[in-house]
Amino acid sequence: MCVRRCLAGLTFCTCYLASYLTNKYVLSVLKFTYPTLFQGWQTLIGGLLLHVSWKLGWAEINSSSRSDVSTWLPASVLFVGIIYAGSRALSKLAIPVFLTLHNVAEVILCGHQKCFQKEWSRLPGRRHSFQGSCFRHPFGSANKTSPAKICSALFLLAAAGCLPFNDPQFDPGGYFWAVIHLFCVVYLVFSKNGEKRSRSLCQKHCPSAAYPKKWAYKILQKAQKPNALSDIDQQYLNYTFSVVLLALASHPTGDLFSVLDFPFLYFYRFHGSCCASGLLGFFLMLSTVKLKSLMAPGQCAAWIFFAKVITAGSSVLLFDTILTSATVGCLMNFHKLIIPNLLPPASRSRDSIAHTPFSPSSAQA
Repeated sequence: MCVRRCLAGLTFCTCYLASYLTNKYVLSVLKFTYPTLFQGWQTLIGGLLLHVSWKLGWAEINSSSRSDVSTWLPASVLFVGIIYAGSRALSKLAIPVFLTLHNVAEVILCGHQKCFQKEWSRLPGRRHSFQGSCFRHPFGSANKTSPAKICSALFLLAAAGCLPFNDPQFDPGGYFWAVIHLFCVVYLVFSKNGEKRSRSLCQKHCPSAAYPKKWAYKILQKAQKPNALSDIDQQYLNYTFSVVLLALASHPTGDLFSVLDFPFLYFYRFHGSCCASGLLGFFLMLSTVKLKSLMAPGQCAAWIFFAKVITAGSSVLLFDTILTSATVGCLMNFHKLIIPNLLPPASRSRDSIAHTPFSPSSAQA
């Protein structure tokens, strides 16, 4: 099992590194800055490969009801926002800067989970305890977050906030789209976690005896219905919706006709890079799902962090990146502080794996 987990982690890191470097090459070196076409191509390849894998029996995609699909559509819209904004940001920012800004989402999510996430458990006598918060609650005790971790999180945000003022390759458009990308990632995770938490709390703490009326009991039964969409199902819907939406958006954005002026449109290296980006994005998605299914959250987060470090280091050697001492200081402080304070403990069981949305690269940003 240990060897299997190591292979899954190494496969994920390889796909993560190759996917980011390939996308950066297409976006910054070849300057193919037509995100509706580039992301539409990647999601089309990913959707076709996932569909073929399903037909061959290599992947399992369940037939979902209309209600399940319609419930997931807002998340698919956010997915399109993530990959579109991520593509625009990555084309203008260096990979280390982009990854550091993306890590701000993890800081925000971790802070939300530690300080504001509330979980109520029913006790005898209909008393409730308040768990998972750093604040005391009159009905029960809470797990406190140490002041050192709070200060570390604040330093992390400060280090990321200082980047625009110390970036010699500062591009306002790149930082703008990075903020949009960050907002979509955080909002998507908040909405998914809120849906899971409300369903879990409703199922645990709202017995049918509390709803004597028949119509209320039906509402409760509907709320208790588990989500029938697996990670593969969700990604399949994301691919399908993204292809349709990006294809429709290619004309209003002007990408559909502007691409005809692209100087490398008929070059083999452009064709090969685009094919590689689509394949690598698909394999990265599969390796991410496999990684989360085999490892506890702490181990999975450690592999993701390791993949980001080697990707950022490799990009400095391969691409034209200007890093001043102040910029390096911000990057080093950010990643130095994130290791002991924000990675979840590796001792958690596999049942507690939190299915977070894929990172920008695994969302083919």
